[in-house]
Amino acid sequence: MMPSALPDVMCIGRSRLTAGLDVFEQIDRAAHHSVFGDLPWLTAIQLIKAAEGVDLRGRGGAAFPVARKLKSVLQSALRSEKGIVVLVNATEGEPGSAKDRMLMLRSPHLVLSGALVAARALAAMRIVIGVTRTDVAESVSSAAQAEPDLRHLVDVVMVPDRFVAGEGGALVNALNSKAPLPPSRKVRASDHGVGHRPTLLSNAETYAQIAVLAMLGPAGYASAGTMDEPGTTLLTVGGSARYHAVVEVPTGLPLGEVLDLCSAAPSDGVLVGGYHGMWLPAGLAYHVPVSRSGLAEAGGTLGAGVVLPLGAGTCPLGEVARVTRYLAQQSSGQCGPCKLGLPAIARALTALADGSGGIRALDVARRGAAAVKGRGACSHPDGVYRFVVSATDVFTDDLTAHLSGGTCGRPVQGVLPLPSQAGEPHLSVDWARCGGHGLCAHLVPEVVQLDGQGYPKFLEMPVPPWLQSHARQAVQMCPSLALSLTASGRDHFADR
Repeated sequence: MMPSALPDVMCIGRSRLTAGLDVFEQIDRAAHHSVFGDLPWLTAIQLIKAAEGVDLRGRGGAAFPVARKLKSVLQSALRSEKGIVVLVNATEGEPGSAKDRMLMLRSPHLVLSGALVAARALAAMRIVIGVTRTDVAESVSSAAQAEPDLRHLVDVVMVPDRFVAGEGGALVNALNSKAPLPPSRKVRASDHGVGHRPTLLSNAETYAQIAVLAMLGPAGYASAGTMDEPGTTLLTVGGSARYHAVVEVPTGLPLGEVLDLCSAAPSDGVLVGGYHGMWLPAGLAYHVPVSRSGLAEAGGTLGAGVVLPLGAGTCPLGEVARVTRYLAQQSSGQCGPCKLGLPAIARALTALADGSGGIRALDVARRGAAAVKGRGACSHPDGVYRFVVSATDVFTDDLTAHLSGGTCGRPVQGVLPLPSQAGEPHLSVDWARCGGHGLCAHLVPEVVQLDGQGYPKFLEMPVPPWLQSHARQAVQMCPSLALSLTASGRDHFADR
């Protein structure tokens, strides 16, 4: 069954990853073979040489060289004498991204073909596909069952749907029956992955790229894109664009052509790379090339290929504040920068956006972002730093309006996409009972601060999982019985 919420698929130039999607709503096995032809069988040496020849990089955000991953897995397998696992990360925890989901739902055989090429080359014992959605699980399971070479090789596993759970180490932890959190100590999947076996870990688009490379060969693959970064890439365009779409583009193309294709008018700025990415001024974004080097030179990052323009109808600071609150709530809570730093940044941006903070709130947000950089147990604080600091650098006119008048006069329309958090627990207070004792702010300072009169002021976000035990303690110890932990309107402590 096809989903109803998939974005459109567009292509600039000749299609590769999106081939056939202009004809077929979903490409089944027969359609896949008619569109792409036969899949060649490559040895490990051939696959590594092909990946090196086009400098193929991962498309999940880190842009790690695929050839180096292949070599690392082979070397680890030789040392450990354990069987290799091929792992497809199709969790796509980035709210602004839909490219992996689109591939898994509409062209699952292409992703599976890339995984099969890698599995054959590495003599892998198993292909594991980590997903968070039932429709994606059903689509890829059905495709694998239709392919004789994959039927007994592929396992599809559902994992929790959280922002940090999409990180590679968190996915491996989840598949190993551990908490789906990034490991506090760097562990390479190539050494200790699924079942503590050497694991080739990449996202869905990367495996689709491997399939295209295997079928076209290095020369054919390099016939599109730039000499330094050949090939095409998938961008998910959303935000204030009139047409939300997954767009396949040759590398090196000016981003402005993608924005025009999707009828985007980014008067304030463009976020490139997702919520761990960076904001670019609208004028610069139009001319920057869609490539790792081009975006890096402009001060941005390609990341997961997310492009979110902001038009004139919404408040930029309000949008940034609501996303920062989400990022603070989605952290794993394993270190101080996440547990205390991110909520403090979110609180400062919220005060700046609603006009209650002024220049001090801006200073707290900037200093707070700088303080968490490079100090987290994982890369999440660094990503928030890039998102927040680049926003304060780009949205200078909006900052001036908020600092001088308290508001820019524009509503927060929720242009930047966030998943529904309905049903997640929130702290709330019965003001008729609250005596301003301040105990809640002492027990859960991450989400509760005291105002000038000593009454609690709540950060507008669900209570993170790692903080919920403290929130329950605050509810139980409230001297006035004014505090409650609620979800979907139900009191979690109604029977106390």
